[in-house]
Amino acid sequence: TGEGRPGLAATLQALNGALGRPEGLWVKESGARNLRHRDFLAPRAALSAAFPGGQVPADVMSGVTSLGGPGVLEVRGCQETPAGLAAQLRRPEAFRRLLGWEVLRQLRISWPSSSGGLALLDAISALKQALGRSPCAAACEQAPGAAALPEDVICKVHLKSFVEEQGLVGYDPNLDVLLVTEEKLRSLAELQQAVLQCTVSNPVALPAFRFRDLISFCQAMVCDLPCCALLQAEGQGSCCSSIVHVVSCEEEFQQQQLDLLWRILDPGAHTALQKHLVCGPVKVTNPSSPIGADQYFQLRKQQMYEASVMKYGELAEDEAWTEVIDTLTVAAIRFEMLSTAHRSQITLDLEDSSISTKGTKSGAFVMYNCARLATLFNTYQRAVERGTYPPRPPAAELNFSCLREEGEWLLLFNYLLPFPEVLQQAAQLPPPSKGIRITANTEMVCKFLIQLSMDFSSYYNRVHILGEPFPHLFDQMFARLQLLGAVRDVFHSALATLHLPPLSQI
Repeated sequence: TGEGRPGLAATLQALNGALGRPEGLWVKESGARNLRHRDFLAPRAALSAAFPGGQVPADVMSGVTSLGGPGVLEVRGCQETPAGLAAQLRRPEAFRRLLGWEVLRQLRISWPSSSGGLALLDAISALKQALGRSPCAAACEQAPGAAALPEDVICKVHLKSFVEEQGLVGYDPNLDVLLVTEEKLRSLAELQQAVLQCTVSNPVALPAFRFRDLISFCQAMVCDLPCCALLQAEGQGSCCSSIVHVVSCEEEFQQQQLDLLWRILDPGAHTALQKHLVCGPVKVTNPSSPIGADQYFQLRKQQMYEASVMKYGELAEDEAWTEVIDTLTVAAIRFEMLSTAHRSQITLDLEDSSISTKGTKSGAFVMYNCARLATLFNTYQRAVERGTYPPRPPAAELNFSCLREEGEWLLLFNYLLPFPEVLQQAAQLPPPSKGIRITANTEMVCKFLIQLSMDFSSYYNRVHILGEPFPHLFDQMFARLQLLGAVRDVFHSALATLHLPPLSQI
């Protein structure tokens, strides 16, 4: 169509351009009360600074109402108010443009992984050959009277001299000699294979983190995150733009060793772009005894089971409910961890009631609403098979002017529209500076999902989606199903960034 998917950033840029000001005069409204009257506002104070007496010329006002172009939402009207210049969008048109095509077609999120097997063995063999050629590597000689070296030690590598020769900054000054083992070479080979897969298949269209095996605790309840995440900037199809080591603060030293070993054995553009995202520790309040990862998971699982029994009654001891409880537990733990900025310490209260299905701030609440959407569409599909409802017509034939309930516009305007920007901001790394540490804002995804769940739940409790099977009600029902199908896609895609599967039943 040439219209392009509407974007919040493109619309705001066009609005600011219409006022002839490059700076951001306009703000997006998000509260339900203000959205009843306007979608964007140029505050009175900003107008007073931009125009004499704060009066916007008529030709400028006309420019606002005639906005258009790829990615820009059309403006229905613009008027002066005591609060400032208010603009409201053509809402049926916005619904059509956001829902008339696959809403997440530009958000193809896929994750590279190690190929294993013979390819991994070949990679390990190649690394051993590189060790034999490296001037930084030397054979390990047993000093008289010294403790015996582990059997799997291959050689030693002088890291400190390499750091000094390359002029690298930000590394721990205590890095010196590394004893290279089979295990370290295997870890390095897995990273190489993942980078190769990313380079060849180009699976990632937007920057994204993979938090695989997120919760693994050591003796002191330290959050041990996966060793590496691959980031690829949008539009760069040739190679990964950054390699980010995601690691707990207690294991940062060991991960820097792996980083430097990779630079030594596999010099190239990809190893030169390594950065480290270090996560703070995880502490438990007043633990009666040390607790490990398995114990922690089982404790949260038991709490989730008890909370589910309180909500749904006695549960059947079958495989389906076991899977549901496991999924809810993992989601609750992921949100418990990732809702806090990664740099900060997380303090766990093992008696915290937020693990329950009732708390609106938990991962279980998010999964519960994801399951409600799945149930809605399963119910509709069964009704279609029985002949109660006709199948949904193509999106181009839907009447989006039927979507007049304020909760419907809130879902589209606050969640479907800005979702791409939320993902970008969540995984957007700051410009590289000297040193190797970086930060990210992955907690934004958790907060986005929680807020989406609250607003969707409020709408779903208030509006009856599948009404009586009367033909004159079908237009509204089909439009609502199209909207909630897009909401479901956003749920699934956002959960995928946390490596959580959607819940299909509860």
